[in-house]
Amino acid sequence: MDILDGLTDSQKEAVTHGDGPLLVVAGAGSGKTRVITRRVAYLAANGIPPYRILAITFTNKAADEMKARVADLVGAGGAWVSTFHSMCARMLRRFPERLGFDHPFTIYDRTDSLACVKQIFRDLDLDASGKEPASVLNKIGQAKNRMESPQAMEKSAYYPGEKRAARVYRRYERALRQNNALDFDDLLLRTATLLSEDEEFRSFWQTRFDHVLIDEYQDTNRPQYLIARKLSEGHKNICATGDPDQSIYAWRGADIRNILDFQDDYPDAKVVKLEENFRSTKMILQAASGVIDKNRARIERGLWTHNPEGKPVEVVESESDWAEADAIADRIRENLDGGRSYGDMAVFYRTHAQTRALERSLGDAGIPYQILDAVEFYNRQEVKDIVAYLKLIQNPADGVSLLRVINRPRRGIGRTTVGRLSDFADAERIGVAEAVERCDEVPGLRSRAVGKVREFADMLRTLREVPRSPVAGVVRAVLDATGYLDQLQKSRDIEDEARAENVRELVNAAAEFNESYPQADLDAFLEQVSLVSDPDALDDESESVLLMTLHSAKGLEFPVVFIAGVQEGLLPHSHSDAEADEIEEERRLCYVGMTRAKEQLYLHCATERFVFGQHEPADPSRFLLEIPDKAKKEHGTYSRLFSSPAPRYPTRPKKQTRKTPRPAPRQRTVEYDPDIIEQSRVESGGEVRMRHPTFGEGRVVSKSGSGDRTRLVVDFGGQRKHLMLKFVRPDWLI
Repeated sequence: MDILDGLTDSQKEAVTHGDGPLLVVAGAGSGKTRVITRRVAYLAANGIPPYRILAITFTNKAADEMKARVADLVGAGGAWVSTFHSMCARMLRRFPERLGFDHPFTIYDRTDSLACVKQIFRDLDLDASGKEPASVLNKIGQAKNRMESPQAMEKSAYYPGEKRAARVYRRYERALRQNNALDFDDLLLRTATLLSEDEEFRSFWQTRFDHVLIDEYQDTNRPQYLIARKLSEGHKNICATGDPDQSIYAWRGADIRNILDFQDDYPDAKVVKLEENFRSTKMILQAASGVIDKNRARIERGLWTHNPEGKPVEVVESESDWAEADAIADRIRENLDGGRSYGDMAVFYRTHAQTRALERSLGDAGIPYQILDAVEFYNRQEVKDIVAYLKLIQNPADGVSLLRVINRPRRGIGRTTVGRLSDFADAERIGVAEAVERCDEVPGLRSRAVGKVREFADMLRTLREVPRSPVAGVVRAVLDATGYLDQLQKSRDIEDEARAENVRELVNAAAEFNESYPQADLDAFLEQVSLVSDPDALDDESESVLLMTLHSAKGLEFPVVFIAGVQEGLLPHSHSDAEADEIEEERRLCYVGMTRAKEQLYLHCATERFVFGQHEPADPSRFLLEIPDKAKKEHGTYSRLFSSPAPRYPTRPKKQTRKTPRPAPRQRTVEYDPDIIEQSRVESGGEVRMRHPTFGEGRVVSKSGSGDRTRLVVDFGGQRKHLMLKFVRPDWLI
């Protein structure tokens, strides 16, 4: 196959660019991944050794696919294609002495990092039971993304919460050093710092690559920006690909200025704009463009397509958030009747809390669904337990993993013993792993407890003698030595049966890793496990409707897309009301969600939502008002609200009170006669039957609440639905 086959003129221009900086502004669905893959292949086919080409993507799945495509195009692999985090882990392992660690370092995922922070809270006599440890961990991550040290954070701290976070940050860094561990943010921070300050490290990696390609450049943070600049500092052969209209990760440190200022950083850069969309219909693009055009922080360009005109975007307004979920379920059924499959459809939302109504409605309708942001395989308790043992084999100093499994499975080491070990470690300023080795010195530890701790330490020493490859053999050795799987199999708890199955599946995963990477050892396996992300876990073969946040939808596409909760307070989110740039990011998030749709897009909102235990009136999103009238079709009694023009750059202070009173609650669209139900003999066994236009014929089996809040439970042929009485039409009753 010719490398340039099937490319547009703009794509060819980007692929065949020679030396020097290149900025590819790639609109949604414009074939960006194809361009990056073909450019890597083109460079390799034109004399650049593949191993001297570095291509950075944002998911492991995308990296694996790109490697395979390049190999197919040029008949050979060898190019470095990885995520930023994987690349940094590989670079740091090449120079472990620069980190000052005694053993191979462990990579802490968020669960590990949070466990470490909670332990610090307990050591400092702070309450670790609420949400503050997670909030402090977020603040620490933000500081690292700004490349801010604990000392700098302490210096700038003013409020008590900020000072507490800075204090925890200092202790957290000390704990990471004691545990020979790096967290996700450290992988980037340490690499950027070494490239800036360590001449040997910088020289080695700068001369390692002739070309550097960065995907999703609009989502890079400060350390990633510095890494890209330093790696290409000598030759200036940097290709940045991205779209400022899809920059949606400012909350985790991404800086849109990195792509907007690319031409300032590289004045001689060639700029190629990919403006032809291959994904969506004309109507969807027209609607999405109407929204994103209101932003100011962007690179002007058009977005067009040869695809069919398609159907207008459907704006569906429902009476409540529960009715909104039912409306989505109804339209999923309509699409199924029209020939779609479950896997063709996805539902996006702004916050995880919105899934409650969606799950109930989809479940009641018998619609199979998969939540992308649900607990992943490697985050399940039993899997993380076995992985913690593997980390202790790799890195004996890993105190977080040690505390996780010191009594899993149960071996008689209770909380009191663990607390005394932790107190001793804190007093001696040593890691808890060293405290375990010195358990006979721990004050107040009885001889029986010392014996149990010694047995545990002896078992770990024995496991460290096991050969590191094949990895499946290491996992089996852990299961044999700990008795973990045996304990699950002997349990009569049905949940333990599922846990045992997950543990066996981990053995399978290790065996598959051995087959895919015959030369790789335990270190490589643990690195892959630590860096797995939500999109990597996506089951492409799953025949179910996918549910996910708008942030998780980035990079995906579906024939049919539903976006729930397109209204003020959700999209844009209430936390984003203060600043124009925050509103612009919310607008970009809406745009990203809209442009995931290939053929049909539904935008849902409600006139009333359940908030903090009360029904509150809700307003449609300002973004709905920005969609051109000819590109949308409105459903709902209150569609008149969509007809007024929106201000170009609307902002609203967070605490501003309304200048006019909130309108009175909207009138119901149908009248009902509560006496029809109130006078029924439901409680005494009598029947009230109805014929619902969607669910068919059913029987009222119970009633709760009173007046306007009366709720019915109706059995429709074995499926029970919860209906608000005020929305039951009299002509439904039989």
